[in-house]
Amino acid sequence: MVFPARLFKNTITALIAVLPLLSVANVSDDVQQEHAQTEAHAQHAEGVAHSDSHNEHEPADKKSKIKAFVDHHLQDSHYFVFFSDEETGEHYGFSLPVILIDNGLKVFSAAKFEHGEEIVEAGGEYYALYHDKIYKTDAEGTLDFDEHHHPTNAKPLDFSITKNVVAMLITAILMFLLFTGLAKSYKKGPIPTGFGRVLEPLVIFIRDEVALPNIGEKKYRKFMGYLLTVFFFILILNLIGLTPLGINVTGNIAITACLALFTYFITQFSANKEYWAHIFWMPDVPVLMKIALIPIEILGTLTKPFALMIRLYANISAGHIVVMSLIGLIFVFKNWIAGPSFFALTLFISVIEVLVAFLQAFVFTMLSALFIGMAVQEHHHEEDHDKHTEEEPIII
Repeated sequence: MVFPARLFKNTITALIAVLPLLSVANVSDDVQQEHAQTEAHAQHAEGVAHSDSHNEHEPADKKSKIKAFVDHHLQDSHYFVFFSDEETGEHYGFSLPVILIDNGLKVFSAAKFEHGEEIVEAGGEYYALYHDKIYKTDAEGTLDFDEHHHPTNAKPLDFSITKNVVAMLITAILMFLLFTGLAKSYKKGPIPTGFGRVLEPLVIFIRDEVALPNIGEKKYRKFMGYLLTVFFFILILNLIGLTPLGINVTGNIAITACLALFTYFITQFSANKEYWAHIFWMPDVPVLMKIALIPIEILGTLTKPFALMIRLYANISAGHIVVMSLIGLIFVFKNWIAGPSFFALTLFISVIEVLVAFLQAFVFTMLSALFIGMAVQEHHHEEDHDKHTEEEPIII
């Protein structure tokens, strides 16, 4: 049987777009963890007994649950939970290792926390899990809160293998296997085989449309490794974030800040003397103006990676918030008009999110290449000025 190419492409696009809708299966776990942690630690801190007579059908309660679900979806976690049984409170998934440095190295499984309901003793120290963050406490699990209900307890140095870390490790291994296979396929001939046929157009696109125009033909090869790495790293993580696994790596500002710092340090350490001359002593400018421009130019070197960080973080987080909120609205307005309407709108936004996943990877790579190119390109002001004077004399 032969399938038309257009039908095949439309089917694949629809399947990718529907994937975020399946993440609603994790609502129970996120909501239960939110209520379990809030009730358990609020009782310790404030000594208030919470009533179990809670009307789950009130719209206000549904809105609070949806907000808790969205918040937990955007946060990192010490657990991989695929689905939960709300009646029995059972979570089906697996826990990740906790690695702490606090008066020595302490390693144990996050399963000991029981999703924030238990206090863990390790090496004579006690730890509590509150909103997916680990705090030092006592044997009773006492947490002190400020006026905004944020814990004031000390935090140990946390090197845990969280859900985001697992996603990045999987992405790194996947990239290594894909590009190793692409390199090996070139040994057999000029045309790659297998999945390399999908990778080759993207590699050529980054080379011809990103690296060459922004960095230049003489120096672009030096930075191709980094540009390809950051493009596929962001792209794969963005696509993983659209799956029901509930992973939001590029929507974590710590991750985007780290990626932006890589671009910043590569730019600064690769810059030539003309780049630094333009920052600290701009040519063809009066001396007083040069002195005034120095702090502005230095600040400009810092705003570039900041823009990279915020752009990626804000766009990915906004997309996740919109999709999760629209899914939640289906449960708030339970009627035959709102349900299909929000479902169709969520499907449309999910298709847009697939485009955004590619677009944000491209934009980050493009701006990185642009910043690097500005630092390594050679300027010939005096030669250009003399040439312009000879060829085009000023006529008065």
